Amino acid sequence: MTAARRTGVWFIGARGSVATTAITGCAAVTAGLHPPTGMVTETDHFSHAGLPLLTALVFGGHDTATCPLPKRAEELTAGGVLPHGTATALHAELTRADEEIRPGGPQPGDSRTDEELITDFAADLTDFRRRHALERVVVVNVASTEPAPGPDATRLAASSLYAAAAIHAGCPYVNFTPSTGLRTPALTDAAATRGLPHAGRDGKTGQTLLRSVLAPMFVQRALAVRAWSGSNLLGGGDGAALADPAAAAAKNAGKERVLADTLGTAPQGEVHIDDVPALGDFKTAWDHIAFDGFLGSRMVLQTIWQGCDSALAAPLVLDLARLTARAHETGLSGPLPELAFYFKDPDGAGPASLADQYRTLLHFADRLATGRSETGHGGTDRPGTDHPGTGR
Repeated sequence: MTAARRTGVWFIGARGSVATTAITGCAAVTAGLHPPTGMVTETDHFSHAGLPLLTALVFGGHDTATCPLPKRAEELTAGGVLPHGTATALHAELTRADEEIRPGGPQPGDSRTDEELITDFAADLTDFRRRHALERVVVVNVASTEPAPGPDATRLAASSLYAAAAIHAGCPYVNFTPSTGLRTPALTDAAATRGLPHAGRDGKTGQTLLRSVLAPMFVQRALAVRAWSGSNLLGGGDGAALADPAAAAAKNAGKERVLADTLGTAPQGEVHIDDVPALGDFKTAWDHIAFDGFLGSRMVLQTIWQGCDSALAAPLVLDLARLTARAHETGLSGPLPELAFYFKDPDGAGPASLADQYRTLLHFADRLATGRSETGHGGTDRPGTDHPGTGR
């Protein structure tokens, strides 16, 4: 049966908070320790879509960090992200996944060229697929945000090296970060040529999720938004990474796209991101919306979103791995705009409203159930097929 086929999920940033929470969460749900709260693919609408079962997922990944997953899970428990006792109860599952994590790069002093790094990363993927007799492996980038490469960059960004390796190994690719990843002309073309579906970028978990709900309200009620400003307080690895102005700029681009696409123009105002290490994996997002009503009446809406970033992201990451794997199985290739529901800055054209994106996602589930691709998608590569390198 299709849904029982073993599927690999290969995380870039496999020892980070999001990946650790996703791996732990998948094991906790399959063991019956917790319900699949936050997993859209576990709702009735997706029961017929032929998605890989959670019990059929096998985890591995790349990371430059060396802290073992069981220890990382203990740290997340102490930080209030994971329930007490869960890391201990699932120690064997976490250890098994940790044994499948390979060194990432490039590390300081690494003399390998881009092509050599791509080849080595791809070899890790094909070895993982072979040893576990997997039908396919979906590569999911959940690493820390990197600055966008400059116009004079002579090497690929790290996220693009991993994306190229995914193409090299014949793996579908998901970019849950604002980093460049597959978004270079050569890599996007290569993914389409090789028959690989891909989705991204930058997971929509909090502030932008709320914006994609509120912005259509102003349009539908013919209310003129004059300014939309925001602030983010967050800690953890993401807070530290986004303290870099260049990385923060890459992050904010996706937030701005949601408003511009929905309102038809970008309102005044910016989003500020502050690193507050004491918050750990928790974040607070505040929005201040200035808008005009009838006869120019000036009004304001303010919102506050407080949440645990890893717990918000982990179920979405599992959803995306399952949906992208099934898309590959049915022969879909290229960008998957149907998955815009999950992203700030989605691949391909589609609606910006969360409600419209959700309806599109449900239609996509129906398409996956039939097992047929449609015009605009389609590929010929079969799972397990190796590919030549992509270069640039």
